[in-house]
Amino acid sequence: MADLNAFMHNQEKKTVDASRKLRIGIIGTGWIAGAHIESYKRQPDVEVVAGADLIPGKAAAFFAKYGVEGVKTDYANDEELIADKSLNLDAVSICTYNRQHAPCAIHALDAGLNVLLEKPFTVTLDEAVEVMRAEKRSGKVISIGFQPRLDANMQKIKEIVQSGVLGDIYYIQTGGGRRRGIPTPFGTTFIEDETAGLGALGDIGCYSLDMVLNAIGYPKPLTVTGYVSDFFGKNPKYNGEDAKRFSVDDFGAAFVRLEGDIILDFRISWAMHPNTPGDTLILGKEGALRIPSTDCWNGSVGGPMTLYYQCAGQSVQTTLPIMESKDLWKSKIGSFIKAIREGGPSPVPSSQIIKNQAIIDGIMRSAKLGREVEIHIPEI
Repeated sequence: MADLNAFMHNQEKKTVDASRKLRIGIIGTGWIAGAHIESYKRQPDVEVVAGADLIPGKAAAFFAKYGVEGVKTDYANDEELIADKSLNLDAVSICTYNRQHAPCAIHALDAGLNVLLEKPFTVTLDEAVEVMRAEKRSGKVISIGFQPRLDANMQKIKEIVQSGVLGDIYYIQTGGGRRRGIPTPFGTTFIEDETAGLGALGDIGCYSLDMVLNAIGYPKPLTVTGYVSDFFGKNPKYNGEDAKRFSVDDFGAAFVRLEGDIILDFRISWAMHPNTPGDTLILGKEGALRIPSTDCWNGSVGGPMTLYYQCAGQSVQTTLPIMESKDLWKSKIGSFIKAIREGGPSPVPSSQIIKNQAIIDGIMRSAKLGREVEIHIPEI
């Protein structure tokens, strides 16, 4: 498959007047939108001018809570906000529940707006393809909300792999999860199929996949054997009254074959009895890297990493201390703003994350069919 990001590089750069503030709208004003507005407030060359939410009055209350005045919020949905030409918008942050990611992103791109789209990219691979087609039509920037890759430790993982010290990579074990971490404190849109579409796979599984796929250069996935379950989410013993409404996955696992003869052994969980399904291991023909899992998967590493290799005929190992990371949300918003002003490239491009989404889509299809499935990502 050709590089799906090539079309962005082939287009003429469309820069934005640096003398004026960028005008931003926020679509969806739930929990995650709070991190967006706080980060936008710290950007001196940005102003948030509009917001929309499906629940009447929610957007107005949201901006009042965060002390942002003069924001227009009298919109019933994203389409009304996007259609308001008086706003003179440059971009939108899409912070809706998962099943609205694709339609909102397509509406915004087709209206000529840049898009910062929260994770997961979409619910299905077909939706992700349609978003990318809208991206291509528009020539605008779309960045997917994978801020963990901006963590210094995550960047060190990629640096190690890309340096060649591990040699050719042949096997990766990765995943993570939470012993008790179904996100019902943030509302039931996370746990109902009609709004979320995906559970643990879409919430934290996409992050875990990005950690290793980004490190190895995002090879194309070829086949997936997947499994999902919901034993904890649907059990009142573990999920109380919310068990009645739970209709997504709380655990997922997969065996993925990647281009380049690489095997990916993956599992992720919102709830389980142990505190982790295991550390991440990246095995190469010349060395290996162990990345400790976190007790509650948070997008970073759970402790010092260990590099294993041969030196002068001896098996040796080097401990890599934890690196202090910068403000990931400031970097996430800042890199998006920079891409808009400079005409790209996207900080977290769709050409990479569509492969992440294809794996998640493959896991769900395989689990439903009870067999291995092939992955086909169409040309965009």
